[in-house]
Parts: sequence; C-alpha cells; structure tokens
Amino acid sequence: MLTARLIDNVWATRKAESLNGFKFMLAEVIGGSSEGQRMIVIDNISAGIGDRVIVCTGSSARRMLGDDNIPIDAVVVGIIDEDCIFG
Repeated sequence: MLTARLIDNVWATRKAESLNGFKFMLAEVIGGSSEGQRMIVIDNISAGIGDRVIVCTGSSARRMLGDDNIPIDAVVVGIIDEDCIFG
C-alpha cells in the first residue's frame, strides 16, 4: 500500500466497458522511495482533490472492487485523517 495525495480528476470519455461508473483521479505518492510518482487511481470511497489517501495496488486493488478481471492497478482504500503526520 502507498500513501498519496489526490491532485486532480481524470476524465475518460472512452474506456473499457468494465470501467464504466468508476471515478478516476490523479494521485501523487507522498513518502517512501516512490515520493512524487503520479498514478491514476480509482476512487471508490468518495475522496476528493487534496485528500491524503491510502492506495492499494496490484491484484489487491482488483479484489477491492470485487472483480479480478477489471483492468485497474490502483484503488483508494482509505482517507488519512488530517492529524496524521508523515516524516
């Protein structure tokens, strides 16, 4: 899992049918060796721009959505409380 900040919405007018109904967002990793890396994530918990979030990646992300056949690699699984401090 990674910590990230949601920085923008991502709009896709054409996408795989299995992705219809999902909210895409651009996230930037905070902390760790991947800090600054950006990725597109599925926001399944109604987080918003500016929120610090926990992101699950790989096959665990697909399981979070209940379908191993969905072509995604990252999903938001939690919103980090504002009083949480990272080093």
